[in-house]
Amino acid sequence: MAKHSLVIVESPAKAKTIGKYLGKDFEVTACMGHLRDLPKSVLGVDLEHDFEPVYQPIKGKEDIISALKKSAKSADMVYLATDPDREGEAISWHLKQLLNLPDEKTRRVTFNEITKKVVQESIQAPRDIDQNLVDAQQARRILDRIVGYELSPLLWKKIRRGLSAGRVQSVATRMVDDRDREIAAFQPEEYWTLDANLLGSDLKKIPFAARYHGKDGKKAELKSAAEVDAVVRETENAAFTVKSVKRTDKQRSPSPPFTTSTMQQEASRKLSMTPRRTMAIAQQLYEGVDIEGEGSVGLITYMRTDSLRISEEAIAATKQFILSRYGRDYYPPQAHRYKAKANAQDAHEAIRPSNVEWTPEQLKKDLTGEQYRLYKLIWSRYVACQMANAVYDSVSVDIDAAGHSFRSSSSSLKFSGYTAVYEEGKDEEKEEKESPLPALREGEILTLKDFSRDQHFTQPPAHYTDATLIRAMEEQGIGRPSTYAPTVSTILDREYVMKEGKYLHITNLGRVVTELMKDKFTDIADLKFTAHMEQKLDSVEEGATPWKSVLRDFYGDFDRDLKQAEKDLDGVRIKVPDEVSEEICPECGRNLVVKSGRFGRFLACPGYPECSFTMPLVVEMPGRCPKCGGRLMKRTGTSKKTNKQYTYYCCEHMNSRDESAKCDFMTWDVPVKDDCPVCGQTMFKKAGRGFKRPFCINPACSNFLPEEKRGYPKKKTEDAETAPDGEQDGAPAAEKAAAKETAAKTAKKPAVKKTADKTAATKTTAKKTASKAAAAKTAAKKSAAKTTGTKTAAKKSAAKKDASQA
Repeated sequence: MAKHSLVIVESPAKAKTIGKYLGKDFEVTACMGHLRDLPKSVLGVDLEHDFEPVYQPIKGKEDIISALKKSAKSADMVYLATDPDREGEAISWHLKQLLNLPDEKTRRVTFNEITKKVVQESIQAPRDIDQNLVDAQQARRILDRIVGYELSPLLWKKIRRGLSAGRVQSVATRMVDDRDREIAAFQPEEYWTLDANLLGSDLKKIPFAARYHGKDGKKAELKSAAEVDAVVRETENAAFTVKSVKRTDKQRSPSPPFTTSTMQQEASRKLSMTPRRTMAIAQQLYEGVDIEGEGSVGLITYMRTDSLRISEEAIAATKQFILSRYGRDYYPPQAHRYKAKANAQDAHEAIRPSNVEWTPEQLKKDLTGEQYRLYKLIWSRYVACQMANAVYDSVSVDIDAAGHSFRSSSSSLKFSGYTAVYEEGKDEEKEEKESPLPALREGEILTLKDFSRDQHFTQPPAHYTDATLIRAMEEQGIGRPSTYAPTVSTILDREYVMKEGKYLHITNLGRVVTELMKDKFTDIADLKFTAHMEQKLDSVEEGATPWKSVLRDFYGDFDRDLKQAEKDLDGVRIKVPDEVSEEICPECGRNLVVKSGRFGRFLACPGYPECSFTMPLVVEMPGRCPKCGGRLMKRTGTSKKTNKQYTYYCCEHMNSRDESAKCDFMTWDVPVKDDCPVCGQTMFKKAGRGFKRPFCINPACSNFLPEEKRGYPKKKTEDAETAPDGEQDGAPAAEKAAAKETAAKTAKKPAVKKTADKTAATKTTAKKTASKAAAAKTAAKKSAAKTTGTKTAAKKSAAKKDASQA
């Protein structure tokens, strides 16, 4: 073992966690990510000399490079311990080149999880840098650089400056565009459902509904009201007889542990986290969090993975945990092992807690809110994947009436199994709930109460969300675990796609760029071509394909298409059509259009410069106005004092030109799709990141939650009835007044009584306040003295440390 070793990782958090496990013979330091890359100002790839990259140290990181060179020079061995993926391997390779490290002094180590056992075992079993992984990353980087730097200038000249094109982002944008076109072209078809509301023959006479299934043993769909009427006529006077009763135990298996994409999808559904935010929090959990009594600890395994594999050691530990906490019935006869998809790289384990004994409840006090929620999601999903199946008591009843069959079914949970810990979220908005059935027997004659008939229309596929777009990209083989979140963020940042609520919609800009790509660069815009390119990069990683041959194959066709496009579009400027809104300009009556500015998107009058009216962008929200039943809109404004943007929600009729239709409802709370189960009005939730529990704002409802219990900061003065972030000053006066009026209406007690209560409370607590103030003053002096002492000690310690290092 070398006397003094240097370990280089990416981040200080990771360095802190690993340093704790390695001891005094190891110096662990952070390189803060990439230190060498292609230059920003030019292509940085020598196309004339077989795509040779021109790497340069990144500006602003000179001090880090200098410090690392000094540390590496004095070390006997340098361990490159960057992340265990292609990019991590490339960072290690760049470090070796940049620091001029000789082969005999350089070792590569990776940690699938940052725990004491894994870190110490990995340091004892180092390897050389895997050049195949490095070459795969170089190929991806240079491919994306060529597409971005050669294609983007064409978009600037022909459409708009500041645009970009990318190999994966162009396909993701096209997928959103294709889905929006599919929805627009969708032709709904009419269909009907017919339910017979029946009573059993037992004494309790429990009512239940049976849905029409078909005639003479064949399934039939009711396409019109006339077909429904025909069935009703033939069955309304017939005997409804129970033909069969089937009772079975249905088992439901748990979902597999998380991969990168499924974690992003579930965090989006359950925690309302964007993919980018999910990965940032997961990185923190992987690199290490300070836990009381333990120090800095890595809580989860590596979070960029498409594998479902779980180590045998982890499976054994989880078995013991489940047996001790839940009992023998909750563990399956054999441990669950999951197979990854055919195109998965399977380089790492699935995402799981590094120690299953660390439950979310135990760690809650040491984690931020976001860290706790994501860790709980990962922990619960993993523990559930190793638990026994859930068992449901399922009953299915066939009922005959004059040759027509009706069916009814219900299921009830018989054994919770894995659902005691976790159930997977759904993308669908609502699921039909089954009502319990009475105890029926074959041959039983039922009593018909009446029929329920409902008209329906087939629905188009839903717009993509962050979660469903990532799922679709994964299914199509587009991108890899490390690219899903950046791709979704990029197409939103470039305004090719916009988000309304949780749904993604193509913008006119995105559509114009996609049309250009489909017309002039068919390969880049083609889903299959992009997926095939990912397979080629995997082949480079496996050592089966030279990385420069991938670039040669791609560049020949791309260069030809680029030159042809420049020739075809010579002298052409492509106009992006305005996005016309339903909002009417109150000054000239034109429909307002969507524009982009330095504060984002906003509405403006197309009559500029004759009419210069602008207003915040309006987005329709779920729910209904509690005052007039109109649509609820999301609007944005900019504070006149701070110049910051704020968001509020109001009735669609707030700015109505018709005074009789005008509605002044306005709130800072976010409307949600759920209605109050008591009064049926739209519910709201507190604004902000993460999960917030919805509440009812109807004062007349027994489910009403007063404002002071909704989790907002207490207001200091009467004038402080502002937005939660203090930015209401930018809102129009009418909206301010509406906000105050709403607050007054939703208050539980009259204002007069509240004032009297405040006066009485002031008199009663005057003496207490005086004594508390004196005590606070004394405590402040002590605190100041303590702080001064701490700072002095810290300065002495720092001076002593500098002297020893010098």
